[in-house]
Amino acid sequence: QVQLVESGGGSVQAGGSLRLSCAASGSSNCMAWFRQAPGKEREGVAARAASGSIVYADSVKGRFTISQDNAKNTVYLQMNSLKPEDTAMYYCAAGCVLPWALSLKSSQFLHWGQGTQVTVSS
Repeated sequence: QVQLVESGGGSVQAGGSLRLSCAASGSSNCMAWFRQAPGKEREGVAARAASGSIVYADSVKGRFTISQDNAKNTVYLQMNSLKPEDTAMYYCAAGCVLPWALSLKSSQFLHWGQGTQVTVSS
């Protein structure tokens, strides 16, 4: 069982930036970020496989960047040009069921963190 601890959430004005961090208790074949806004389903934001493959949701392409420090078993999500619609609880996920077919489907990930809140005001 891989334990995940997110940090870096907070409140920011539209156009601002935040960097989320997720520290894992062990290595993983992939790591990802998801988010869930009140009343909405959880959606995938970005995922990165150990191979280096990366996928982004269309809504964040060009604004968010996922990166990983393998030595620290930590994945980051740099979020720039934030919009009010980015407001959500952000969750870290790890452990791909199918690492060769990286996707943003929540069912493809085995381990989840507790989440960190991101609030973007207009």
